[in-house]
Amino acid sequence: MTTVVAPPTTRTETRSRAHEIWRIVRLHCINPSVFFGIPAIILAGAWAVVMVIGLIAQGAGATPADLENMRYSWAVISPQWYLVVVGVQAVGLTFSFALGFGATRRDFWLGTAVMFSLVSVLFAAVIATLVQLEIATGGWGLGVHMFDALWYGQTSWLVDFYTTFALEALVLFIGAGVTTIYMRWRIPGMLIVTAAFTALVLGGIAWATLSGSWAAIFAWFSGLGLVGGFSLVLAIAVLFAVGGYVVIRRATPR
Repeated sequence: MTTVVAPPTTRTETRSRAHEIWRIVRLHCINPSVFFGIPAIILAGAWAVVMVIGLIAQGAGATPADLENMRYSWAVISPQWYLVVVGVQAVGLTFSFALGFGATRRDFWLGTAVMFSLVSVLFAAVIATLVQLEIATGGWGLGVHMFDALWYGQTSWLVDFYTTFALEALVLFIGAGVTTIYMRWRIPGMLIVTAAFTALVLGGIAWATLSGSWAAIFAWFSGLGLVGGFSLVLAIAVLFAVGGYVVIRRATPR
């Protein structure tokens, strides 16, 4: 009796670019706690600390006016420092794996950019909404300022959303963009880029100081306003995104 073994079926259809990009997004979502869970825990932890401080202040007889200085707290942006690490991990821990499963460098970077955009939109909506809830409840009934702090709460939900989105995108793409330099040139590349950036910053400080331009620089930044300033932040994020795409196209996974 002869057994006939059928040859393996080979898929020949061409999958769309959108499908390949979404596959990278799904790859990043394998462990959703990295992008969503841990930042939420950090934010909730900061909120809990602020609430405890508010309870202590209320017990000590503090008035809402006494708590106004809480507006200068950076607790509302506490997850941003972690999200820089998320940007690093999104490239450093996933790039080689994605290429091993047939993804192109272009699709990997575009999929990562989509993931960063989704995370930025989600957290921007959450933060902007919590700002409004805090204002509506009078600082959660304690007069505290966790979300209604820094520049938040000064204008509208939309402005708070936009500024948060720009900041989220910046920290994520900084982490990812810097990691592409390491993936492409390793330690020598990192040292050269760090030295060049340091020289650029020191050169700019020297020029502004020797030419007496600090007043004009501060006036220019002040003239941008809140939306204009964060538009500049978003532009820097786009610069890191484009630069990372250019670098990663020649990066070698190891």
